[in-house]
Amino acid sequence: MSLIDTHAHIYQEDFDPDLEIVIARARQTGIEKILLPNIDLKSVDRMHRLADTFPDYCLPMMGLHPTSVQSDYSAVLKKLRQLFSVRKYIAVGEIGLDLHWDKTFLQEQILAFEEQLKWSIDVQLPVVIHCRDAFSYVMESLDKIGSRYLRGIFHSFGGSPEELTAILALEHFIIGVNGVLTFKNSKAEAAIRLCPPERIVVETDAPYLAPVPYRGKRNEPAYIRFTVEKLATLWETDARSVEIQTGRNACRMFGLP
Repeated sequence: MSLIDTHAHIYQEDFDPDLEIVIARARQTGIEKILLPNIDLKSVDRMHRLADTFPDYCLPMMGLHPTSVQSDYSAVLKKLRQLFSVRKYIAVGEIGLDLHWDKTFLQEQILAFEEQLKWSIDVQLPVVIHCRDAFSYVMESLDKIGSRYLRGIFHSFGGSPEELTAILALEHFIIGVNGVLTFKNSKAEAAIRLCPPERIVVETDAPYLAPVPYRGKRNEPAYIRFTVEKLATLWETDARSVEIQTGRNACRMFGLP
């Protein structure tokens, strides 16, 4: 096992016209698995269909994305929680906190996040955390629920060396990096140079955050190679070594063979 896209929303409508071609390009790039984080109730069926169409290749997670948390979050979580008794998932995700655009539902986001952290402990699965402009809140929730009982990934890491240090202090957590790392003057470069190779995985977050030279366009799993190449440059190694190391890290985190 080597190259794994640990975070891609390719079940979204953006890929309806050419999904099979996108999957074919991913395979040609050497991607052996694509991991699918859920967003909300509406995305569940589309994600399930994709996972059923490409079993053992597209692997689903289950969770409620923080930007989808509203006043009815409790009822939504109840429906999503029931799905764990019906289907197999590889993680609880995508969950977390996002205060970038709106803080209206801050308390609801925190309560939803902490509830889903408890799911992770109950079902013994890793969490995939979305954290945007909310790092201190996320860390407080992890501490409250019990970080020693949890494991997971800080998805789309773009933080400071200080934030990386705080994450690495959590024994069972690692970071995920994507096309943002290829952007000019990326703030994450300084931190990524310091990250131990065994504490990082690669992702695309497709259709979002396409790397240079496709920045601003629809992202797709095949473009993960640009993030791999950037990591190789930062670590002063070759791309194949990055693929092997990050793939091994992903397998260990998600319990893949």
